[in-house]
Amino acid sequence: MKKHIPNIITCCNLISGCIATYWAFQGEHQLALLFIVLGAAFDFCDGMTARLLHVSSPIGKELDSLADDITFGFAPSAIIFDFLCQQHIHSPLVPFLAFIMAAFSALRLAKFNLDERQAMGFIGLPTPANALFWGALIVGAGDWLASSPLYIYGMLALVFVFSYLLVSEVPMFALKFKTWGWKGNEVKYLFVLSSAVMLAALGIAGIAVVILWYIILSVLCYKR
Repeated sequence: MKKHIPNIITCCNLISGCIATYWAFQGEHQLALLFIVLGAAFDFCDGMTARLLHVSSPIGKELDSLADDITFGFAPSAIIFDFLCQQHIHSPLVPFLAFIMAAFSALRLAKFNLDERQAMGFIGLPTPANALFWGALIVGAGDWLASSPLYIYGMLALVFVFSYLLVSEVPMFALKFKTWGWKGNEVKYLFVLSSAVMLAALGIAGIAVVILWYIILSVLCYKR
């Protein structure tokens, strides 16, 4: 029985993504973000549970990617799509460009399954970080974005930039610690402490700022 527990948790992630997508299309972006966050919690727990129970399997790995593409690829794309549909856009085709990101999320997840370099870090932007950025940006700063006459161009530019980051070769750090000491973990501790300040100051919109800060720190560390 225990070999099925991680897959059950992964399916909970997938169901969370389906529910998030439903709420996104209903215009309930806060609820959509809530279920994306819930999916991220299940995504964290399934891998940890598999390691604790020593029941990792190829099926679990593939199922995990399928669930992640729903929760962290399709659901945030649906949020962007619905947000753009609510605005006054001359072309009805423009909102559909949001789903480009779902395709790049699938490609990123497929690459991750085959890439053996990502044991202690990531190559390219992780899909959960991308999903949280978009959900928090629209929920926390959607009204502010819509007030700008150029916001549509900015949104579409960000869709393409983040789609590129998903499949890029830029190394990005993971919050995994071999030791708890300061030496060797400076960037991680700096990120955690500064993120706490941003979240306390900015609320939901702070999640989007934290993801941007994560990308900037990763790029700066990569270029050193």
